[in-house]
Amino acid sequence: MELEIYFTPVKAPVFESKTEQKRLGEIVDFYNETGSFPDLENVKIALFGVDEDRKALENTGCADGPDHIRKHLYRLFPHWNQITMVDLGNLKRGHNVEDTYFALKEVVAYLTQNGVVPVLLGGSQDLTYASYLAYENTGRVINIASIDPIFDLGHEADELNSRSYVSRIILHQPNFLFNYTNIGYQSYFVNQDALLLMRNLYFDINRLGNVRADVEETEPMVRNADILSVDISAVRAADAPGSFYAGPNGLSGEEACQICRYAGMSDQLSCVGFYEYNPRFDIRQQTAQLVAQMVWYFLDGFANRKQDVPDASKKDFAIFRVLVEDYNEELVFLKSKKTDRWWLELPVNTVSDKKLTRPQYIPCSYEDYKTALQKEIPDRWLKNQQKLM
Repeated sequence: MELEIYFTPVKAPVFESKTEQKRLGEIVDFYNETGSFPDLENVKIALFGVDEDRKALENTGCADGPDHIRKHLYRLFPHWNQITMVDLGNLKRGHNVEDTYFALKEVVAYLTQNGVVPVLLGGSQDLTYASYLAYENTGRVINIASIDPIFDLGHEADELNSRSYVSRIILHQPNFLFNYTNIGYQSYFVNQDALLLMRNLYFDINRLGNVRADVEETEPMVRNADILSVDISAVRAADAPGSFYAGPNGLSGEEACQICRYAGMSDQLSCVGFYEYNPRFDIRQQTAQLVAQMVWYFLDGFANRKQDVPDASKKDFAIFRVLVEDYNEELVFLKSKKTDRWWLELPVNTVSDKKLTRPQYIPCSYEDYKTALQKEIPDRWLKNQQKLM
């Protein structure tokens, strides 16, 4: 596949190094106006921009975001040597938005199938739908996590846009979405019908207050995802004013960076997108700097991946069995000897859908283990078992 036909080059940032250590922009292979398209052999990360905002409700102008983010990202210092990263430039804007979706789907599919993690700088968040379609022919179900103040369900009659793309994913046939996780929704933006729908689908929805009370609990949420979609309006306006939807409440910049690092550490996550940044609303490029730092933390997490996903041997895991007598269930917990991260095992006899080829281990936390010790079954176990019945 000739990826070059889908991209336009960008001007590679030029830095005057005043220290012995090089900045990120000096070690990334760019597709620029004077050079050739990057070679993807042995590449682990491919960053590119998507200049698309025709379906951005009220936030027109976010298509201009990628180059502003690059300006600040490539000034940062890398603290790792083992990541080979390229910048493919900006995805060409299609004649219509469906053309852009098609191109993005093809690019993400090619990269993920070749073991390269795409890092998308958007653009509007409806581009998540095109990234989802890239997994259609993988023969397995996938999970999506979204950092977002709302659920982006829209209404039944709505066309696909940045505020309704989740509904399009849910309704797409054939459907290969197993789980959707929202991180940081704000209750006053979400109606009761939307909450009921999410609960009836056994999706994981996490209020902003709960997330901020214990941000470490977001680690299993993103560890269970194949795709992470980040709406920058999930961060409070004091830290990220650069979006039409920026508001007084939301995650702090530090919390957003921490969650992105967790995502980078996930061995399962294979695509991440940062959306809705709009330079027209930004103040002194503050939001561009924050998104750049969120990308940096994702890369830092990626550099610390340990390949500790449970398999049949379980040789790198300590096993804890908890009998919940009231439910007549024995819960099996696995704790990684490499990272101290926790998983819950689902009984094989609960799996009725033959499409679920992935080993049935649910990322969880130490808090889930403590819940089981109190003779209560963790919500994560219940929701996943109900979906597999």
